[in-house]
Amino acid sequence: MAKHKVIFDTDPGVDDAMALYFALAHPDIEMLGITTTFGNVTVQQATENAIYLTRLVGLEIPVAQGAAIPLAKAPGVPPAFIHGADGLGNLPSRVKVPGEAEKISAAEYIVKMARQHPGEITLVAVGPEGNLGLALKLEPELPKLLKQVVLMAGTVVEPGNVSPVAEANVWNDPDAADLVFTAGWDLTMVGLDVTHRVVLPSTFFKALADQHKHVAMDTLYHAVCFYSDFYGGIRPELGHGCFGHDVLAFVWLVAPELFKVQSGRVRVAKEGIANGQTMMDRHGGLFYPQPGWERERPETRVCLEVDAQRCADLIGSTLAGDWLKPALTV
Repeated sequence: MAKHKVIFDTDPGVDDAMALYFALAHPDIEMLGITTTFGNVTVQQATENAIYLTRLVGLEIPVAQGAAIPLAKAPGVPPAFIHGADGLGNLPSRVKVPGEAEKISAAEYIVKMARQHPGEITLVAVGPEGNLGLALKLEPELPKLLKQVVLMAGTVVEPGNVSPVAEANVWNDPDAADLVFTAGWDLTMVGLDVTHRVVLPSTFFKALADQHKHVAMDTLYHAVCFYSDFYGGIRPELGHGCFGHDVLAFVWLVAPELFKVQSGRVRVAKEGIANGQTMMDRHGGLFYPQPGWERERPETRVCLEVDAQRCADLIGSTLAGDWLKPALTV
């Protein structure tokens, strides 16, 4: 079976780092490139982190820097209290590694690669969707050029994490998100309805770090401890653990049988108290007089249930595999 050719759009971020390492470790995923965006950190920090995390595992994967601010919404401040000022739990030091970003933007990189590999690439996006929105503006035929898009974004039934109705990635750039949800590609939304079901204790990552004895897993464990401290303060029922969030997008890619899904039109509220809400038409055939819900609009596949234990088992067994190489250093 052919590997999934992937471009990873990300704002690392602790759970982004989990997702990146899962994807690099999984034998069925071929990481073609990484595009970065603002979100958990500034886009400059996201780019630095993407280069750092990949070089730590001995890989030179292209990294293209992208959106620094939302398409229309006023920019906010990265949540340093969740991910640390550096996005990786305020690392006390970093190994010196080589590497710099591509000369073209993230949107240009996405379009370039999609044209070179038509119908072959899956774009997995786990941050605000500005790069996808900008790429659509550059190439309106992009939905036909990509194989599929998988988003860690949004929520339908589960309460939001930045407001009672909004998930952070969508809330950060609701205009881009609505553009993406209505573009017409093969689209799967992996949102809080399932990511809030998968809790990973810090001991899960401590065991991986102890097994591998590698700077990359030590880095991930440090970041997870910071992240878990935050969650422990607001969700004591989690213990010293955290939600997997972004890694679930890659779990869906390689093991969709672990999820239950429903398809329907999804739109995003772009202003007001519901800013960032992902609204799903779950009734399908009903006629709505409200514009924006016409039956010919494209549908999104939305993950609503998940086998949490099997997901955790897959994440653990994948990261425990023999995939790490010595860090690239200068």
